[in-house]
Amino acid sequence: LAEESPDSAYHSNGSSLEEEAERMEDEEQERLLSYWQSVGRGHQVDVPRDMAEPIQQLTRNNSPQERQTVPFTLIQRKEKLGDLLYEKRQYGKAKWACIKMKEKQYEQSICLGFMKLMRYICEQNSSGLYLGITIPIVTIVHTNESQSEMTQAVTVAYYLPDMLQDEPPHPFDSDIIIEEWPSTIVYSRSFRGITNEASIIREINLLAAILESPELCLQDTFIIAGYTNPAAANRHNEIWFLQRP
Repeated sequence: LAEESPDSAYHSNGSSLEEEAERMEDEEQERLLSYWQSVGRGHQVDVPRDMAEPIQQLTRNNSPQERQTVPFTLIQRKEKLGDLLYEKRQYGKAKWACIKMKEKQYEQSICLGFMKLMRYICEQNSSGLYLGITIPIVTIVHTNESQSEMTQAVTVAYYLPDMLQDEPPHPFDSDIIIEEWPSTIVYSRSFRGITNEASIIREINLLAAILESPELCLQDTFIIAGYTNPAAANRHNEIWFLQRP
């Protein structure tokens, strides 16, 4: 038998290492997809196979130091006996990628809306680049005047990173619209756990009871700010009241 040259041995080892890395990557992608699919079923949402790559890309780039926080100016912190009741903040004028959803349940709307935004963030845009995750992902919700019921229509929105604010990449998905939101003062209160119609109405009523002048804010439009992805169980959220312009 002819002796194998060191070069050819290197090539065969190199390709087998590449194949092994590829196999491990495929297994990880499959594991993440099946995890999201099982979470999706809990929210009555079907997570399609074409979400495997965006899910893996977002997971890989989702370390805390990779995330950019939506910038704001803190105006006031209201505390009682050492507990933070709420913060008053000013958010500047900025561009957001927005998608309107109207599923039967709130959880379905945010999961499906978030998946569409994930595709946009993960290269399905005119730049062909991964745009980077920003937090929070926000959802605009509407209630009746008595704040006892939510309407089905919600808007899920992603803040475009600072470096893309001037020229946001165009989404391939025509359902995603780039909007410029005006500078706004918000009253923000933190809460943890799942977000559904019942928990949101509860948080709206809690913050309305704490604020000295809730009538200065919009009475039928609120924002849920999510700092952890919709697949997480113990999510970190905020309810935002919007001061009237």
